[in-house]
Amino acid sequence: MKLNDILKKGFDAKEWEAKGYKLPKFDLEAVAKKTHDEPTWVHFGGGNIFRAFPAAILNDALNTGKYDRGVIVAETFDFEVIDKAYTPYNNLSLLVSLQSTGTIEKKVIASVTEELKADYQFDDWKRLQEIFRNPSLQMISFTITEKGYSVAPADLERGLNPVLAMGKVTALLLERFKAGELPLTVQSMDNCSHNGDKVKAGVFAYAEKWIADGLVPAAFLDYLKDETKITFPWSMIDKITPRPHQKVQELLAADGFEDNNYIETEKHTFTAPFVNAEEVQYLVIEDNYTNGRPPLNLGGALYTTRETVDKVETMKVTTCLNPLHTAMSIYGCMLGYTLISAEMADEDLRNFIQKIGYIEAMPVVTDPGVLNPYEFIGAVINRRLPNPFMPDAPQRIAMDTSQKLPIRFGETIKKYISRGLDMSNLQLIPLTLAGYARYLKGIKDDGTPFEPSPDPMLEELQAIVAPLEIGKPNQDFSCLKKLYSRKDVFGLDLYEAGLGDQIEGMVKELYASTGAVRATLHKYVSAR
Repeated sequence: MKLNDILKKGFDAKEWEAKGYKLPKFDLEAVAKKTHDEPTWVHFGGGNIFRAFPAAILNDALNTGKYDRGVIVAETFDFEVIDKAYTPYNNLSLLVSLQSTGTIEKKVIASVTEELKADYQFDDWKRLQEIFRNPSLQMISFTITEKGYSVAPADLERGLNPVLAMGKVTALLLERFKAGELPLTVQSMDNCSHNGDKVKAGVFAYAEKWIADGLVPAAFLDYLKDETKITFPWSMIDKITPRPHQKVQELLAADGFEDNNYIETEKHTFTAPFVNAEEVQYLVIEDNYTNGRPPLNLGGALYTTRETVDKVETMKVTTCLNPLHTAMSIYGCMLGYTLISAEMADEDLRNFIQKIGYIEAMPVVTDPGVLNPYEFIGAVINRRLPNPFMPDAPQRIAMDTSQKLPIRFGETIKKYISRGLDMSNLQLIPLTLAGYARYLKGIKDDGTPFEPSPDPMLEELQAIVAPLEIGKPNQDFSCLKKLYSRKDVFGLDLYEAGLGDQIEGMVKELYASTGAVRATLHKYVSAR
């Protein structure tokens, strides 16, 4: 069983279907031709999240028979992905959805009709220019990570031949401008807040530099700023797509599915002809398009207003997912866990994050209307985090914790203050912040050392708690004022917020002895 078998004349689907593989229901050849001649969607970034989510929901839309165009993928960074994960398989891939029950769902994704290397050194660049001059193009989108929207001074100096993604996209938008100022929507699908603004900032930076250097007319920037022609909508995307999993490889091999090889590129991109991902997914998009759009709603995407996208993002980042992740990563590292799914079998940790979400954070959540906050948390706790196929680790989630605390907890505390809510309701969020001072020590609850995850402020913050010792009686904890008054770390001065002394008391308990982390966690969780 190989992906390319599906394209052969006389292909017999019986064996695949008997083994639970869902096959495309649309005419692949007809969709590919229609897309080539009248493209509507180009996506930048051919990684696993794209194939597992945007490409997959387009596949579902095509299966309805109500749409007839696929997506063209353009890779801006790691061209080996095209050479090794797309071209050999004629852009087909296998999506393996990892169910929380321990079973898997297998679906062949055939919505990608063309693969291109987005760089001047390849002939593909001419094809991209041709696509951008085509009036039929409706949307370009991105899953290139937040770093992909960066603008480097050296790249700005390269003129009309930039090497970074935003520069290349701006050069292609220039083609669309020259073709008659044709309309287009520039849609980020990356997991970062107000993502459309990040694309806009990058594109405008290149356009402004080129105009200043006399390389393009000032009307080009006017075109980019004209929201009847070009828009940069926001979106919220949420789906965990880890590296190809060995367990999945083994399950596919047992089926007789041969395209299960593991690919690591020279740039250390980890991919495969298959993509494994969690079953739960959300894509909420601001419906602000200038030239029509692919009907991704047929595959489950939600189109709504910018205000609603922002509410969904805030709900996720400050209440229903990200704070729970951070709380369990801090304590998981100290308790010696290496898998999030294993943490969810720990009654104290499970109750810890459940009560943070439902009891302490929920009172300040604004219901976005399109997704229910209670159901969202329920999916996180009951289906997403316990998923045995998700090899996510608290050590990964604990990376850059100092950068996450202001949003994930500081915003909730600020809302308690601004709304005049009872601060005594906050017990487990303060315990999370107290745990951070214990985590920075780099010593597990059993007394053995661990390496705190990379963080730009790690050394600075560790120096603050350096005087503290585990199990030392009557020690001076006054150094904590230097930590918990840091607005850059917590989003506000926790003493001014009225929580500083409470958190200090919890830190003292966490430092009392070996085993104190477990004892303190159990004490406060049980009391809620």
